[in-house]
Amino acid sequence: MPATKIRSAPKKRTNNMGRVTTEVLIENFDDLWAVRRRLLAADDVRHVVILDALVDTGATSLSLPKRIIKQLGLEKTGKRRVRTSGGVRVAAIYSPVNITIQGRSCFLDVTEVPDDVPVLIGQIPLEQLDFVVDPCQRKLIGNPAHGGEHMYEQY
Repeated sequence: MPATKIRSAPKKRTNNMGRVTTEVLIENFDDLWAVRRRLLAADDVRHVVILDALVDTGATSLSLPKRIIKQLGLEKTGKRRVRTSGGVRVAAIYSPVNITIQGRSCFLDVTEVPDDVPVLIGQIPLEQLDFVVDPCQRKLIGNPAHGGEHMYEQY
């Protein structure tokens, strides 16, 4: 199945100063597991390529709009309180996905956001993938403390 390439959310802003976006491949983890167990063909894995996911260092997790959650066929696994710019609310949590950014991958649960919010890449995905934001170039780079290499710290 060819990747569906989509924009994360309708463009509303005209001033994008300091805004960092990145391309991200998002795959349904349950489908990937079914492929590994030979229950599903690799071409049948539900996935999307988001061309402009917003890197949000103020966010914690990976957040996807409801329409993308539905497209990926994710299952609701629970609820969690979240703090947003609009105050504290309860958000649905969904089954994990595999995300790939610049060739680095990790598995993450998904937090639901409304359809008018872009895909948000928060601190947990950035830590898992060992990326930091280069504010001058407005892009993600490999952590300079690790020579730009993907490395986990275990202490």
